Amino acid sequence: MGKDVIIALDFDSREKTLAFLDRFADEERKPFVKIGMELYYAEGPSIVREIKARGHKIFLDLKLHDIPNTVKKAMAVLSGLDVDMTNLHAAGTKAMMEAALEGLTRPDGTRPLLIAVTQLTSTSQERMEQDLLIEKPLDQVVMHYAKCAADAGLAGVVCSPLEAGKVHETCGAGFLTVTPGVRFADGEAGDQVRVTTPARAKEIGSDYIVVGRPITQAEDPAAAYRRCVEEFVG
Repeated sequence: MGKDVIIALDFDSREKTLAFLDRFADEERKPFVKIGMELYYAEGPSIVREIKARGHKIFLDLKLHDIPNTVKKAMAVLSGLDVDMTNLHAAGTKAMMEAALEGLTRPDGTRPLLIAVTQLTSTSQERMEQDLLIEKPLDQVVMHYAKCAADAGLAGVVCSPLEAGKVHETCGAGFLTVTPGVRFADGEAGDQVRVTTPARAKEIGSDYIVVGRPITQAEDPAAAYRRCVEEFVG
């Protein structure tokens, strides 16, 4: 599976989202996009269908985390939206991840890629220890969560780009790493603490990078997207 850049559509309305996507009308191929909680909660399933109809691949980023049966039923609903990738929290346990995979699998055996969030890229060692009472090293926690996701049959994990190489060492080269926390070398880190550049993410071994503000808030989003693709995909 080839590397790709996923644009995070961090907008709160259909109008803003479609106006942004219109700026990519002249691109050779439609960008892979991420629909997160903000947009999904504002517009519901209809925005997913509308963006899919425009020819975009979609990562539906809702980070489910509940008891296994509830997640299984929710994933069964999401499987009908024809997204290409969706996710949940690895912290929900292997049983929850296995139930999610079962719910997401359609009657014909097909399903979107299912990936698990290990630790958010806004999480530091200090926050993890103080707020979550997890005292193991952050890197060790991420690898343990990734291994649990792999054992549950998931396709990959969301992790920091700084951890992508080690995830592949732990879970295999075919286990996908989807990495937010990517910024241009001359950009701002924002509220994320474990960040790197597109070029460095490529070197470390990220399979997909998720890029939001460096593209969505750029003066020329299409040019910023092309720069990302050039640096990450080559």
